[in-house]
Amino acid sequence: MQKKEARIRELLDLIELEPNEFISRFPDELSGGQKQRICIARALAAEPEFIICDEVTSALDQLVAEGILRLLDSLQQELSLAYMFITHDLATVKAIADEVIVMLQGKIAEQGPKDAIFSPPHIEYTELLLSSVPEMDPDWLDRTLEERKDLSIKSGGL
Repeated sequence: MQKKEARIRELLDLIELEPNEFISRFPDELSGGQKQRICIARALAAEPEFIICDEVTSALDQLVAEGILRLLDSLQQELSLAYMFITHDLATVKAIADEVIVMLQGKIAEQGPKDAIFSPPHIEYTELLLSSVPEMDPDWLDRTLEERKDLSIKSGGL
């Protein structure tokens, strides 16, 4: 086995894709998550200390995105990597960031530790940004059904 193929196999192992299964695949034979893993392997090939992740999970479904974030976390621990995430997904920011920078028209509007940025008070733009993202409420369906039941009783329905 030549040196280049050995390195490709090593990178496939790092991104948790079976080398024997994926080494000869073409891009159109890969899922979105697999393509994202290959992009990560390409970045790792240069043996960087710092990687910029621009919307790394934006085109992926929630489970695949979580897998990519877990992979990046394990690679960070294993290879002592630092990341800069560029994203509009505030849930991802909450899950992974240590420091947050809020940008407005290409300039820093606010920056600080994650807990500080996600806790009031905020500048007006950050407040607007944070309030524009709906929070998931696991009890919304039960509450909606209860409200409809109450409305039905008040209107003489069932």
